[in-house]
Amino acid sequence: MYASLLLGATSSLALTTPAFAQNADQQATAPEEEAREDDEEGKNAIIVQGTRLGRRLQDEPIRVEVIAGEEIEEKAIMRPGNIAMLVNETGGVRVQVTSPALGAANIRIQGLEGRYTQLLADNLPLYGGQAASLGLLQIPPTDLAQVEVIKGSASALYGASALGGVINLISKRPGDEFEAEMLANATTRNGQDLTAYVACPITSNAGLSLTAGAHRQTGQDLDDDGWLDMASYERLTARPRFQWDGDDGSSIYLTLGAMTEDRVGGTMPGRTVPDGTSYVQGQETQRLDAGLVAQTPVSDAAELNLRASAMRQDHLHRYEDVIEDDRHTSLFGEASIASSSGATAWVGGIAFHQDSFRSDTFPAFDYTYDVPGIFAQIEQEASLDLTLAASARVDFHSEFGTQFSPRLTALYRPGNWTIRASFGGGFFAPTPFVDEIEAAGLSRLEPLGNLEAETARTASFDVGYSGGAWEANVTLFGANIENATRLTEIAPDRVALVNIEGMTRVRGSELLLRFKQNGFTVTGSYVFVDSSEPDPSGIGRREVPLTPKHTAGLVGMWEEHGKGRIGVEAYYTGTQALDDNPYRTRSRPYLHLGILGEITLGSVSLFVNAENLLDVRQTKYDPLLLSQRAASGQWTVDAWAPLEGFILNGGIRLRFGGH
Repeated sequence: MYASLLLGATSSLALTTPAFAQNADQQATAPEEEAREDDEEGKNAIIVQGTRLGRRLQDEPIRVEVIAGEEIEEKAIMRPGNIAMLVNETGGVRVQVTSPALGAANIRIQGLEGRYTQLLADNLPLYGGQAASLGLLQIPPTDLAQVEVIKGSASALYGASALGGVINLISKRPGDEFEAEMLANATTRNGQDLTAYVACPITSNAGLSLTAGAHRQTGQDLDDDGWLDMASYERLTARPRFQWDGDDGSSIYLTLGAMTEDRVGGTMPGRTVPDGTSYVQGQETQRLDAGLVAQTPVSDAAELNLRASAMRQDHLHRYEDVIEDDRHTSLFGEASIASSSGATAWVGGIAFHQDSFRSDTFPAFDYTYDVPGIFAQIEQEASLDLTLAASARVDFHSEFGTQFSPRLTALYRPGNWTIRASFGGGFFAPTPFVDEIEAAGLSRLEPLGNLEAETARTASFDVGYSGGAWEANVTLFGANIENATRLTEIAPDRVALVNIEGMTRVRGSELLLRFKQNGFTVTGSYVFVDSSEPDPSGIGRREVPLTPKHTAGLVGMWEEHGKGRIGVEAYYTGTQALDDNPYRTRSRPYLHLGILGEITLGSVSLFVNAENLLDVRQTKYDPLLLSQRAASGQWTVDAWAPLEGFILNGGIRLRFGGH
């Protein structure tokens, strides 16, 4: 019974469909009502969890892109160890490698820096206010029910860490009978994954689930230069969850998480970097986290919502002879009231977030940010086809003062068309952990000076069409960022973090076209990004490095439930401006091809996946290693193309129980 309640504890402030939406549907003409019911059935009534009011996807004023169901299953067998591929193949979303030595990466949304993207799990910041770059590679997709992507400033919803957007990972919930899944995978690069998910009811209203995984990869030097192009790692993860749903609409969701990983990159044993010395880079990580989401009705039209989480992540970094021992902690709490009455729905609440860093090696970089805040959100159905929404948040940051983050959105739905417009603003609290420092450590960084908060204004306008077997969408977006931070060289072996004088501008567009019929799906996408910033020389402007202007994708998939799937994909990445690269100032364009096959025999599925069929590899064109160490401490150029080349993986998936 409780499994059918999609909102439950996963929604930060999820209500069932607001009363005004139900009334509007009742007033619709018969053809409109039938069309909307067909649309709902076609989309399986996907409920958006991350925008506070628990609406159906097609009714949500803020544009949210949802990855769900079989698409998650497809990506899980392509890369069972992490979610990088799952989010990377969403238009306007790009996974950027930040540390070629360890393989660390972050998520860039619509051309904005990865540090501006908030990564959530069930609407909770379980990976911290600013998730470490390796965090993306430490989350398996085993138990995900859907992934929600909100592009553009979402600070009005989630505060400072959501300046560029939100990736919200929604987990599966226990059903009313036992179910289990196990997946074993191996790759031609000597990588192995073993994941398991088990869920069962314990009463008619409560259930338990457990997700666990073991992952390993041996180091690979593909161009025989003595430097590992693929770092070695061993990782264990475990996450138990508890879900209870009361008969009165109350619910409680509890989650615990534990992860340990040992990752090693850099030079191979007995090999050296160009100055004749060895340089082994490694990182040991232990993370513990806990989260709570609860809700209960306080009247016929209102409910009280509570969210809370805590995270501690211990790192032991090795940069050859420098050992950095540090700890990141995050505390979060929120209480709010949500209500709907007639054509109006609203939310109001208070929140507190603490983000802390402590280094035993370099205590000059220690910080603690305490950020209490208040927020409100209101949605008004002005007519049957027009919905207006406004949200605002005021954060009282202990370091960067009072910050105001607004967001205005409008949704117009005439017939099969959907038109949205959105404007938002937000801020980001600078920390030492820009990409170069994530890659090279703190040893060469000057203590932070009087930095100002990074702020942005983002806007988007999109037009969508959905009818029959066709779906299409065109989006125009833009962002202006003030006080963006940049690492600057102040000596041959010293760098400092400073605010850029001037504005960073991003302008772009996305195009999506999808055809789906009789188990066949063909999806085409194109993204254009024009991103510029003040030139470090102080004269003129330049392209933002590692931001391709043109990217495109074409994916074809056939799948039939209970039988299997076959898919082919092609992704094009255009040229990118490069920074501090002695071999070239612009990257080469490249094409990434892949093919996937899975056959299902009852509860057993066998799969094989071939990635990067053309064996595109950056080290085929230029060395990865610099001739001398950079001022930041890095020994490598930035990664602008794949480093691992062609990979074939395959395995078996077993399912038990369930419907």
